[in-house]
Amino acid sequence: MKTVIQRVRHASVTIGDLVKAEIKTGMLVLVGIEDADGNEDIEWLARKICNLRIFDDAQGVMNRSVLEADGEVLIVSQFTLHASTKKGNRPSYIRAAKPEIAIPLYERFCDEMGLQLGRHPVQTGEFGADMQVRLLNDGPVTIIIDTKNKE
Repeated sequence: MKTVIQRVRHASVTIGDLVKAEIKTGMLVLVGIEDADGNEDIEWLARKICNLRIFDDAQGVMNRSVLEADGEVLIVSQFTLHASTKKGNRPSYIRAAKPEIAIPLYERFCDEMGLQLGRHPVQTGEFGADMQVRLLNDGPVTIIIDTKNKE
């Protein structure tokens, strides 16, 4: 699983003219899933994200997690995180899992994040939908985590 985590002042997902989800201060998590991903990746990644110390403490040092900062989380599926640009100018998405594999893993990841945060369910986009994602990146703080690079 690949994720892009952005510390935000606010973020939202709109589908058509309807706001599907929105958060205030917290994290926007973009998640891409590949066939090789499984429950071990989900549990490790959820724990890692929930405990990332990217929120300021009283001294202005990034020393608090989203849990400690009482922040919110918005999770959006994004298969394009697995784009390969090695050949030509058109990205290949061959490594991205097909919906029949990706959807259950995405839902499991969202559930695990909710459990880790103690806030179930978490805010989400809609898998496979044409979404407009709006955010105000705070910092900016942007972290990339790939479960294939845990070691």
